[in-house]
Amino acid sequence: MLGTPQGYRFNPAFEAPGGSAIRELFKYLSRPGMISFAGGYPAPALFDAEGLAAASAEAMSEPLASLQYGATEGTPALREQLAALMARRGASVAAEEIVVMTGSQQGLDLLIRVLLSPGDAVLVERPTYPAALQALRLAGCKLDCVPSDAEGLDIHALARQLDAAPPGHFRLLYCVPDFANPTGACLSLARRLALLALAARHQLLLVEDDPYGALRFNGDPLPSLLALAGQVDGAEGRVVHLSSLSKVVAPGLRIGWMVAPAAIRQRCVIAKQTVDLCTSPISQQIASCYLAGGALERHLPRLRQGYGEKCQRMLDGIAALGGRLQVQAPTGGMFVWGRLADGSDAQRLFEHAIEHNVMFVPGRAFYASGADPASLRLSFAAPSLEQIDEGLRRLARALG
Repeated sequence: MLGTPQGYRFNPAFEAPGGSAIRELFKYLSRPGMISFAGGYPAPALFDAEGLAAASAEAMSEPLASLQYGATEGTPALREQLAALMARRGASVAAEEIVVMTGSQQGLDLLIRVLLSPGDAVLVERPTYPAALQALRLAGCKLDCVPSDAEGLDIHALARQLDAAPPGHFRLLYCVPDFANPTGACLSLARRLALLALAARHQLLLVEDDPYGALRFNGDPLPSLLALAGQVDGAEGRVVHLSSLSKVVAPGLRIGWMVAPAAIRQRCVIAKQTVDLCTSPISQQIASCYLAGGALERHLPRLRQGYGEKCQRMLDGIAALGGRLQVQAPTGGMFVWGRLADGSDAQRLFEHAIEHNVMFVPGRAFYASGADPASLRLSFAAPSLEQIDEGLRRLARALG
């Protein structure tokens, strides 16, 4: 077995190694009979395997386009399909404004590379997506938190923070307006417009991460920040939009994309050249064929119905716990955010839950600062309806 060699000099950001707090929990998944409410994985039963098989066969009918290196920006065919997808979601975007990414997480990583330096101040929601926190921390950024509630980002609190800071102090704000991870909250239309107005007034860049927007199962869809930016004076060019096919098609494709102002986009392409040269062309061809044939639009109603049923089943099961777990009911996405009513530590509950073969994510993982130890996240996406029922029965036993 190889030991740890002496004398290596590491980037200071890695002097205290620490990976994803959520992925650290996955060692428990191998336990026989474990039911997991932890990971935000799509439901295996809801994959459109037949549609993807047909798209794969079509992609391989043009082997050169699928098997050769491709353009760093993405294949023209996929960029055209993604522009059409964005148009259906209310944002008018030219194919040339889209850069295909190896998952939307790569888009965030590239933005950090080209926009931020150690010590730069960045605004994030409290709580927010842990992988974004991890990436920003590794870049040496200073994280300032904006509180959120059932309607998403607290715009009044954000306005106070921006007004109190020197001009240009905050380099960007990272947010997930639609069915946020972990809270499931959806930013209201009024707050979206107010957020864009603040961005224009303070010359603040908004990084809009949108992996879940298509998974609304209750209510009417809301336009993205990108789609709304043209309606607010001075807000155009203030939004970088990230999205992904991982939650609605398949995470194994590793297809995400970025829409950004030209100056940012061009620098991200240069940075991407040094990372992976290009996103997998065969994955891009499969995705392009899948979208071009209309398969996603046909499949989305099934996804929305399936996740809506799972969410309601989880909410019903939580209600049967007798008020011991207080939750926000989402209208889309994959997550239910909760808090132990007695204020006890969710980490301690997690340790008891593991003994009962059920797992969730304690809330501390989602905070840059000011963590609520009683908070926790439950994902209803991957388990079956029967597993949701049984998992909540086990959770009830863990609660005692």
